[in-house]
Amino acid sequence: MIRTILVEDDHALAGNIIDYLELENITCDHASDGVFALNLLEHNEYDVVILDINLPRLSGLKVCETLRQAGVTTSIIMLTAQDQLEDKLAGFAAGSDDYLVKPFAMAELVARVQALSTRKSGQARQLKLYNLTLHLDTKIVTIDDDSLRLAPTAFSILEALIRAYPNPIVRTALLEKIWGDAQPDSNSLKVHIHHIRKKLKDNSLITIKSDGKQGFVLHFRGENNKCEK
Repeated sequence: MIRTILVEDDHALAGNIIDYLELENITCDHASDGVFALNLLEHNEYDVVILDINLPRLSGLKVCETLRQAGVTTSIIMLTAQDQLEDKLAGFAAGSDDYLVKPFAMAELVARVQALSTRKSGQARQLKLYNLTLHLDTKIVTIDDDSLRLAPTAFSILEALIRAYPNPIVRTALLEKIWGDAQPDSNSLKVHIHHIRKKLKDNSLITIKSDGKQGFVLHFRGENNKCEK
């Protein structure tokens, strides 16, 4: 079942949207202002955020920016009565994944929710996993409050692994994602993985586990099974 949160201060419209989504087997929490929305998003997990731009207490744009700065990768659909290009660009710049202008057909909203629910957003400004944070704008890695120096390629590898977590990335897919058609010799990926493991060894709660068939996956050190060297 898809789980969503609707942030909309028009209670009549919100009621109609919630009723329609539930008919499509989509559960929906509701917040009528931006501050309450952030509180719900902090304590609950959702597949999609349906976010009106014009909200009391905190605007939808500010809510979206706050979520992306915090590293939230949940997909966000912006709802607004404004259909100017500048307004749409502002929504995308804030970190939204989709944009729907009022009035809209409920069936179209459902279709967009279903499409976005199956993937994480790429709009987050940072990615967090346990005590490890990747700051995507500055390409800086921190473990707790300490900075970690990684080469650009190593940063890209770690980013790909975090985005995939808890699932593994097969070796061929990781090579394609990082190097595209200009793939290096077979040892380059192994060398970069080795350097990342060394950097994470002392302070991070995660490391990289390798599997001959599955490729690579990030691994929480608190789990019982041992990571491969």
